[in-house]
Amino acid sequence: MDKEQVAEILIEIGILLELKGENPFKTRAYANAARTLETLNEPLEKIVAENRLGDIKGFGEALQKKITELVTTGHMTYYDELKAETPPGLLEMLQIPGVGPKKVKVLHDKLGIKTVAELEAACQAGKVAELAGFGEKTQTKICEGIAFRRTYASRHHLSKAIAAAEPILDTLRGHPDVIRCSSAGSLRRSKEVVGDIDFLVSSKKPSEILEFFVSQPGVINVVAKGDTKATVIITGGIQADLRVVSDAEYPFALAYFTGSKEHNIVMRQRAIQRGLRLNEYGLFKSKEETRDSKLLVPCKTEEEIFQKLDLAYIPPELREDHGEFIAAEQGKLPRLLEWTELRGSLHNHSTWSDGHATLEDIVNYMIELGCDYWAITDHSKSSFQAHGLEPARLREQIKAVKKINQSLADQGSDFRLLTGSEVDILKDRVDFDDDLLAELDVVVASLHAGFSSNEADNTNRLIRAAQNPYVHMLGHITGRLLLEREPYKVNQQAIIDACAETGTWIELNANPYRFDMDWRLWQYAKSKGVKCVINCDAHRNENAGFLRLGAGIARKGWLTKADVINTLPLPELMKALRHKRDSKR
Repeated sequence: MDKEQVAEILIEIGILLELKGENPFKTRAYANAARTLETLNEPLEKIVAENRLGDIKGFGEALQKKITELVTTGHMTYYDELKAETPPGLLEMLQIPGVGPKKVKVLHDKLGIKTVAELEAACQAGKVAELAGFGEKTQTKICEGIAFRRTYASRHHLSKAIAAAEPILDTLRGHPDVIRCSSAGSLRRSKEVVGDIDFLVSSKKPSEILEFFVSQPGVINVVAKGDTKATVIITGGIQADLRVVSDAEYPFALAYFTGSKEHNIVMRQRAIQRGLRLNEYGLFKSKEETRDSKLLVPCKTEEEIFQKLDLAYIPPELREDHGEFIAAEQGKLPRLLEWTELRGSLHNHSTWSDGHATLEDIVNYMIELGCDYWAITDHSKSSFQAHGLEPARLREQIKAVKKINQSLADQGSDFRLLTGSEVDILKDRVDFDDDLLAELDVVVASLHAGFSSNEADNTNRLIRAAQNPYVHMLGHITGRLLLEREPYKVNQQAIIDACAETGTWIELNANPYRFDMDWRLWQYAKSKGVKCVINCDAHRNENAGFLRLGAGIARKGWLTKADVINTLPLPELMKALRHKRDSKR
């Protein structure tokens, strides 16, 4: 096991101990150990092999033995015993928004609750509100949280679906009897949340392909298997459907199963208006339902289908009936952003606050990835829970970044770290004074706490932040966490208008739990001249992969290279970063 995997288990041990009611110092020790491991500058396996765990501060003999066992065997007896002692329903309750280990322990100890179903019943009976430290408000929120999770129980984050789908898709592509294959559905359209995964294959041997599909290592359960379709449950609990068609049918099936439903309705109507019939089997010279091959209008690709219906090719991400047909008729579809056009991210965290990589590790990783720049925007002082930086500490970080950049320049590297901060938006100001913000390359302003159910108040706070000449962009403007937390109430159109007036950019936070601002609003923002910044909000180096996900969401929002700030090369980016401040002066 590597350091990240070990750290995750240590964090879970801390939670399991808290559920048992162990000494808080003991539970905190595991969380601290996990954080320490994540900041190591060398492989954990090497440290264990050389028996150097004892050199790490805070790692006593007992912890050294546990970590060594985990790294060398892949198991930890202590962890396995803790899990066996803990009813699985208690861990499931932790997934309810606002329910932490302390609350779960009280619910279990006082009411004997072991499952989410029992918790819901206790709330409905009013028993939870009677507990000390809970009350009616908490009881209501727990009920809302349970209902929220039930609503989205069969929904999955885009990143999770991609991670599950791509290995299967690669395997299918390698099968000798597969002619063409693709993902379809909401995954192909880059929807932020998907229900299931659709695969489409063309082949002359459907039974062999279906048997191959259901026997894949990631398949947990085979739900159904017929002559041309199979449904399975794959790792992560996601349902996956595979349809096998002839190669002549493939373009039509791909267009149909990609959707969306609303897009397909308009496509069928266009076909009927031209005396044709479009379905998943083909485009036919008939207004009646048919599969008569003599009436088939041959199309070898999706592009040809659109052409036959007098349309420019519409990329999958735009197939939501959000204006794509008018644009395709008029030849005004934009050339959408490609993720390879992104040169870096302007909102990221390091070990100076709540990130898990040092400045040096970040530099090495991003250079190897091929980025031109990477901004370090650790939290400001009010985010104490995220180890936010006091002004003096931030100025120390500025010096550290400058030292690294000087070393890079001396080595002939063009890569640069940018100094920055993610400043909290407080009730009437941002968290740092203007004189400190003026020293930074990049300033992201975000709401993290203190927001309320009052839409006007939340909106005004964001607008005031946009009016600050030292704030370059607003971060994750609705605060939503997909499948976990609803957005706070905010007038996004009013915020976009304010950003247009002040020259402030808006972040498309590419964390797959956020994708905030929502893709449905970027056409309006674009019409107002507001620029997008696709940011990873990275807390780990591997989060740099969020750039690809963010680009997919930006494509859904009709964004091009010219609409996205972090497609700029470094000299032009620095000029853009200075523009708002210079114009105010």
